[in-house]
Amino acid sequence: MHQAAPCGSFAQPDLRISMAQPSLPLQQLLPATSPLAFGCMGLGGSWDDAPYTEDHVAHAHAAVEAALDIGVTLFDHADIYTRGKAESVFGELMRRQPSLRDRIVLQSKCGIRFADDEGPKRFDLSREYIVAAAEASLRRLGTERLDILLLHRPDPLWEPEEIALAFRQLREQGKVLHFGVSNMNAAQMAWLGRSLDQPLVVNQFEMGLGHLEPIEAGTTFNDGQAAARPGSLAWSGTLEHCQQQGIQVQAWASLARGRFSGDTAKDPADEPARRLVQELAQRHGVSTEGVLLAWLMRHPARIQPVIGSSQPARIRACGDALKLTLTRGEWYALYEAARGRALP
Repeated sequence: MHQAAPCGSFAQPDLRISMAQPSLPLQQLLPATSPLAFGCMGLGGSWDDAPYTEDHVAHAHAAVEAALDIGVTLFDHADIYTRGKAESVFGELMRRQPSLRDRIVLQSKCGIRFADDEGPKRFDLSREYIVAAAEASLRRLGTERLDILLLHRPDPLWEPEEIALAFRQLREQGKVLHFGVSNMNAAQMAWLGRSLDQPLVVNQFEMGLGHLEPIEAGTTFNDGQAAARPGSLAWSGTLEHCQQQGIQVQAWASLARGRFSGDTAKDPADEPARRLVQELAQRHGVSTEGVLLAWLMRHPARIQPVIGSSQPARIRACGDALKLTLTRGEWYALYEAARGRALP
C-alpha cells in the first residue's frame, strides 16, 4: 500500500528569517527549535480507522514543505490525531526522506483515551499507559526517540510519582529526551514538578485573540470584569509560572480557527477585531495570519504559536509573524477589540 509517492525532497528550513526574534526558553535545551511550530493534527485523513492513502501522504508532504519553507523545525503530534494516522503519515515522510529526522524537533503528546470496552473517553496518566503510548508513537513515526513528550490533559486520578517513574524509564531508555505538559495550570505544573527529577520544558494550551483567558487571568483577577470570563481564574499565575521556571509556552488554536482572518466575521462580536487585524496587516504589509501570531509573540513569555492549518498557502502566510513586532499600542488595541470592552 505504501509505495513511494511522487513527492520531491524537502527543502532545508530557512532559519535566517527567525534569527532576529528573541530566543525561546526551549532553545536553551534544543537550539534548533523554531519560533513557530507546526501542529500535525490535520494530517492523515479522517478521525476513524480508515487507512491513509497516497493522497494523504502527498497532502502531508505539501504541508510539511510549506512549514519548512518558513523556518519551522518543531513538529507537534499527539497519539490521538486522526486516530494515530497523523503520526503514521509523518513517519512515512521520514522513511522516504531519512535526513528529515535530523533536521527537526519532534514532539508528541499522550494521555487521552477514546471510548473502548474498558470505559468512556477518559484521561490516563498511569505509568503503564504513558510508556505504552510513547512506544506506540515511536513505532508509528518510525523513529527511535522523541525530543519532547507532553502529557495531553490533566488526569484527576494521576499519581505524580507514577508519572515520574514513566518519565525516568523513557529517558533512561533513550526514547524521550524532554518532557512537558499540555492544558495544565500553574498549580498542576507545580504539583507534578515536585515528583520529577527533570524539569518540565513545555506547557501547551489554547491562547490567542480567540481565547484570552490566560491573559485575562492577570489583568482582571481583582476586578468585577473577571466575572465576564470566569474560566480565566483557573489560569491565574500560569504565564508567570512558566516565565519564572523557564517553561516554553506553546499556544494552540493560535489562528483562532479563522475567526479574525477571513473577509467577514461569522460572529458579529468578532467584527471589530477582524477589521483591526485587516488594517494592521495592510499597514505593515503582512498577512492577517502574521498579525494574529505576532500578537502572541509580542508577549514577554516568548510564546511559540502552533500553526494548526494544513493548507500550504496559509502555513506560508504565518511566516509573516517573524517580520512584525507590534507596538504596545497596537497590541492593546487588538486585545481590547477581541475582548469586546475596555480594560478596567
